[in-house]
Amino acid sequence: MTSSFLLLTFAICKLIIAVGLNVGPSELLRIGAIDVDGHFTVHPSDLASVSSDFGMLKSPEEPLAVLHPSSAEDVARLVRTAYGSATAFPVSARGHGHSINGQAAAGRNGVVVEMNHGVTGTPKPLVRPDEMYVDVWGGELWVDVLKKTLEHGLAPKSWTDYLYLTVGGTLSNAGISGQAFHHGPQISNVLELDVVTVGKGEVMRCSEEENTRLFHGVLGGLGQFGIITRARISLEPAPQRVRWIRVLYSSFKVFTEDQEYLISMHGQLKFDYVEGFVIVDEGLVNNWRSSFFSPRNPVKISSVSSNGSVLYCLEITKNYHDSDSEIVDQEVEILMKKLNFIPTSVFTTDLQYVDFLDRVHKAELKLRSKNLWEVPHPWLNLFVPKSRISDFDKGVFKGILGNKTSGPILIYPMNKDKWDERSSAVTPDEEVFYLVALLRSALTDGEETQKLEYLKDQNRRILEFCEQAKINVKQYLPHHATQEEWVAHFGDKWDRFRSLKAEFDPRHILATGQRIFQNPSLSLFPPSSSSSSAASW
Repeated sequence: MTSSFLLLTFAICKLIIAVGLNVGPSELLRIGAIDVDGHFTVHPSDLASVSSDFGMLKSPEEPLAVLHPSSAEDVARLVRTAYGSATAFPVSARGHGHSINGQAAAGRNGVVVEMNHGVTGTPKPLVRPDEMYVDVWGGELWVDVLKKTLEHGLAPKSWTDYLYLTVGGTLSNAGISGQAFHHGPQISNVLELDVVTVGKGEVMRCSEEENTRLFHGVLGGLGQFGIITRARISLEPAPQRVRWIRVLYSSFKVFTEDQEYLISMHGQLKFDYVEGFVIVDEGLVNNWRSSFFSPRNPVKISSVSSNGSVLYCLEITKNYHDSDSEIVDQEVEILMKKLNFIPTSVFTTDLQYVDFLDRVHKAELKLRSKNLWEVPHPWLNLFVPKSRISDFDKGVFKGILGNKTSGPILIYPMNKDKWDERSSAVTPDEEVFYLVALLRSALTDGEETQKLEYLKDQNRRILEFCEQAKINVKQYLPHHATQEEWVAHFGDKWDRFRSLKAEFDPRHILATGQRIFQNPSLSLFPPSSSSSSAASW
């Protein structure tokens, strides 16, 4: 008998004692050791690797075991076993571990499905150029999807800023970046899914034509109704190059007017990507998220602002092919003439399409080399309605944040009509709304304004300000402390959300780390005192 088999036996005995399973050890061992094409593990290093996340805000809590699946049926077997036990035990799918508040945790009596590290046999991306789609495993990284589709001159339409996230992870939330104003979030570009649900205990195929209710519920559903094992993603012809432009503004009103104008444009004569960020600290204009300017083009706030006040940077791109370089020059010139940025603040570069999409990973490697990546990340992502974005600027950018922050602050608008209201994703009830993403890193040996508790308190103050000012923000990749807060978050979608949970996960065993539905018999987590938002890229 191998050491791993003995460890698994010990873990299962712990599970039986802890939650009183009515299935015997031999049955569970048969599933764990023989019946899956992948493998279970209880090795301490494997348990430790899934017990924390990118946020590093929660105390690590190791699960009972980890499943490395190589097929959707592996996942289905585990889910059926978890559901069929006397006291159901939690099952949580984990992608690249980029949650902030332990959303992918299964608790000490649960099993984590490590989707991102499938063993031999995990389905590889299958591109169908004739039908303009790619089928991908739920644990596939978007960077690998990009590499595979580019072999055929194609690419997905909508992205996240960071490509080292899994397909199933971003589709369980929304998946947004600067292309979302035109193409919508990633969940608006999905044609079909395979989902393992608890209610059926099987792999269910769903789309606009088949199991439609589950299809829309899972998209943006925070992992509550099933585990995505396959996604069919819509593709478009991939450009070869990108003209990447950044310009600065001293007026928030002018900045947002230009952003809103750009996302209203349709047809070919438009920019392909529209984002922006806020500069409340001179150092941030040259920080990791803004490395575009440095070291070749370092920027000093004093060079473009007479009083050192808050600045706003518009970030835009135009995609093109090598043969169209002269045409793109003309198109960019026409588009730029309609904008009202500070004339001396234009910064432009050209690069390969893949290098632009993978820009954040390059910055990650630099931070890792300085031991500045694996630090706490008290991020806060909010959707802010257009009608109140000016109030948010005055109260937060020019108020609560002061002149110091500890990371980039993204801000850009999106069109609500590009989001399918049948999905579980929640947005403000206005036709245009903004993402505001405070992507801060906490340092133990930094200034007071860089300490974790200071930044967490600042997040709390921002949320309190929005509530008191009656700014109806919605958290993106949300994290709430009580079910009452979740009910308020989902609003009109709550009844449908709760109904889907009752149908597809009636014993509340999936994605328990989200803390939306609590099963008292599980006693997985201590009461939460945090109400700060989860975040992603």
